[in-house]
Amino acid sequence: MGLTRQYLRYEPAALFGLVASARAGVAFVALRGERGRYVAVPACEHVFVWDTRKGEKVLILKGLKQQVSCLCPSPDGLHLAVGYEDGAIRVFNLLSGESTITFNGHRAAVTALQYDHLGGRLVSGSKDTEVIVWDVINESGLYRLKGHKDVITQVLFLKEKNLLVTCAKDTLVKWWDLDTQHCFKTLVGHRAEVWGMALLSKEKRLITGSADSELRVWDLTYIQEVKDHDEPESKKSKGSSSPGAQENTEEDETLELDEHPEERIVKCSKAGSIMREGRDRVVTLGTDRMGKFLACHGTDAILEVFSVLSEEEIQKKLEKKMKKARKKAKQNSEEEPERNVELSLQEEIQRVTNVKASSKIKSFDLILSPKGELKMVLLLQNNVIELYNLDLSAQVPQAVRVSRITIGGHRSDVRTLAFSSDNIAILSAAAESVKIWNRSTLQCIRTMECEYALCSLFVPGDRQVIVGTKTGKLQLYDLASGSLIETLDAHDGAVWSIALSPDQHGFVTGGADKCVKFWEFELVKDESSVQKRLSMKHVRVLQLDEDVLCVRYSPNQKLLAVSLLDCTVKVFYVDTLKFFLSLYGHKLPVLCMDICYDGTLIATGSADRNVKIWGLDFGDCHRSLFAHDDSVMYLQFVPKSHLFFTAGKDNKIKQWDADKFEHIQTLEGHHQEVWCLALSPNGDYVVSASHDKSLRLWERTREPLILEEEREMQREAEYEESVAKEEQPVVAGERQGETGLAGKKTIETIKAAERIMEAIELYREETAKLKEHNAICKAAGKEVPFPVNPILRAYGNITPSAYVLEVFKKVKSSELEESLLVLPFSYVPDLLRLFNEYIQQGSDVELLCRALLFLLKIHFGQITSNQMLVTVIENLKKTTISRVSEARDVLGFNMAGLQFLKREIEAKDEVTFFADATERFEEKKRKRKKKEKMVLAVL
Repeated sequence: MGLTRQYLRYEPAALFGLVASARAGVAFVALRGERGRYVAVPACEHVFVWDTRKGEKVLILKGLKQQVSCLCPSPDGLHLAVGYEDGAIRVFNLLSGESTITFNGHRAAVTALQYDHLGGRLVSGSKDTEVIVWDVINESGLYRLKGHKDVITQVLFLKEKNLLVTCAKDTLVKWWDLDTQHCFKTLVGHRAEVWGMALLSKEKRLITGSADSELRVWDLTYIQEVKDHDEPESKKSKGSSSPGAQENTEEDETLELDEHPEERIVKCSKAGSIMREGRDRVVTLGTDRMGKFLACHGTDAILEVFSVLSEEEIQKKLEKKMKKARKKAKQNSEEEPERNVELSLQEEIQRVTNVKASSKIKSFDLILSPKGELKMVLLLQNNVIELYNLDLSAQVPQAVRVSRITIGGHRSDVRTLAFSSDNIAILSAAAESVKIWNRSTLQCIRTMECEYALCSLFVPGDRQVIVGTKTGKLQLYDLASGSLIETLDAHDGAVWSIALSPDQHGFVTGGADKCVKFWEFELVKDESSVQKRLSMKHVRVLQLDEDVLCVRYSPNQKLLAVSLLDCTVKVFYVDTLKFFLSLYGHKLPVLCMDICYDGTLIATGSADRNVKIWGLDFGDCHRSLFAHDDSVMYLQFVPKSHLFFTAGKDNKIKQWDADKFEHIQTLEGHHQEVWCLALSPNGDYVVSASHDKSLRLWERTREPLILEEEREMQREAEYEESVAKEEQPVVAGERQGETGLAGKKTIETIKAAERIMEAIELYREETAKLKEHNAICKAAGKEVPFPVNPILRAYGNITPSAYVLEVFKKVKSSELEESLLVLPFSYVPDLLRLFNEYIQQGSDVELLCRALLFLLKIHFGQITSNQMLVTVIENLKKTTISRVSEARDVLGFNMAGLQFLKREIEAKDEVTFFADATERFEEKKRKRKKKEKMVLAVL
């Protein structure tokens, strides 16, 4: 067997240049005992927690591969639920930064998350149109609710009632009774998608935002309350006829109690509408935690803030209004006005102010500080977080921007990257700025304003950088001062490419004006100082017939390769500019190319998704490789080798071997198009920039990469993906309607089921062996040593039945039902016998009862028809009832004890409070007497 070539693996080292992704929402989180200071934002697959006061990143909640699509902090402020594009939900502990719970149930991106008021349950909505309720404490799914026909946009728990409200792009708002898990009401008063909703006025009012400038307001009347009061609760307000509100005239929007038998729980009637100033759709609609303030924004840069009056404030306003009406009636010598003076909807929900952000708003969060200020954090489209304060005590409240987090990234996509010659500094340039980053600390050390940058390089010596722009200019910057030294009009069109000459005396540029221009560095006298400064001198020009897209020197500086818009690459001699070779074969223009270190090969990447490898001696095409699923945007050889990297619009970076024409590895991490990459001069680092606003650093490790193993891992990953896409198993006896099981079949659930099966098989084998051994001992009339299974020995010489329990306990709580669902029935009888044994011992009663009831539910027919299992089921019935009642007694005793302790603590606190108040009163009394004595003495 011949020697295989050894490659070294590149691993992701860091993600930087990103403040926040605009895919998911922003949320205030409680950290270090402070609320209103720290905000959690999505950052590709991670979640960053920023300190808005210092502008620093304080915590990174690391994700896996999928992009974050939704965030929701828990009511206690200790946890953060994060939804991902693949439908997974992970709950992070904000104190440790670790992921404590993972839920897998959705088949598409999670679009809405909400905790109940105690934080014990979590509800999630997804692009797969389904809603799932999760038990956070037990770490398991409760049930799946089906009914919507489009993407879920918002989900809300009601505090007092066990009800859930959901809205979706199918124009419907649905009410779910969680006791019976069914939809008992559907609101059909919207003509387009419902993008958001919020509950106001102690859940007596629902406000919804749709695709128009109306915020529809609905009065909610809970039927139980109506029965308690013997008459329906009268509406507090009706929509006024002012331009800001409109009366409801549509029959399908007013739902009468008598006509609809499903209105046994809640009655919904339209109260009117609040008009927004924005004419486009609502993007986000939300309230602060207390429900005192409501805010919403559209696809523009304006956040509209409204104040919601409390019942006491409404009462005061009504009294004032009544007083005015009486006074007016008295003046006009009319009769006493009617008692039912009502407030309009605009008087109950008042516009406070509009907040104008510096760019389009993607999401926001509100928090009312103890000082009485309203804090608003805005996540903007251009990689910026802004924090505003609204002083509510002012006569005319105006929002003031108190902080802005921008330093960590560019406002637009990075279009060019470059490494310094010492591998330490990284240059990134976008439409508005050039930034210099320290590779080891990933901190931005310089930010310089520029025009739209397309290409760049470090000048030899790494003290200056040159940037080519879309307007055809070359901009020279000094890094020490961070200032623009010189700007030259180089081309009449965009400067698409720039390449440093191997002798480092100059460089070459190619532009959209069909010219290749040669430049040399020179030192000129600076008018402002005695010292000379660096400048650029135009030396020669090569005129061509087509726009120039890319230029590259050969390492010996004899040849110059030029990529043209006519899909060819032309090679010229540098000294005479005579034509040497034409490389044709691509169907679309060549966007990138590079020449290897020894000048023997040139690799070209095109918009036709192919990479071609050519010999530079005769211009023959060695191999054409189908490289990416979209345009190849950048290509560069690894220094001192024939390996090269390509970046594509298919979000991937790939490494190739130009000698063996093999794909070596794929660097996956970016979530959108990769625009460019740069390799460090020593080849140890790769930096890449993408449309997802992130810069990623990849590091070469010492770990060898074997191609066969890589292909095997790829096949395994494909198999796991196909398993997840398979049809979900049907549960026998399960009602195929509005509800279903919360979990889904994944590779983890299959592996868990396989582990249970292996454990049961081991138990069967060991039990059979033990019987044989006992028979041998009996026949021999003496004790023969029994060989212990190595697996059982590893677990500390436990019994086979105890081993099955250990394996069972290791199955994740959220995956238990799905694992039992794929378990063949042949293993169930043994499992039931073992459950009987475990429950009799009193071990893990809660877990075993949950598994037992689920197995009985899905295999009911087969279990009841099996005569062998009758006695087992009878025994299980006795043992489970006795053990569960014992567990319930212990729980009740503990609850009573905790309540007693709570009352004791509260009583102590009250005593302390009164003692403090008495002391303060006595102190004030002493001071007053002392003051009186002093006054008397003076008199």
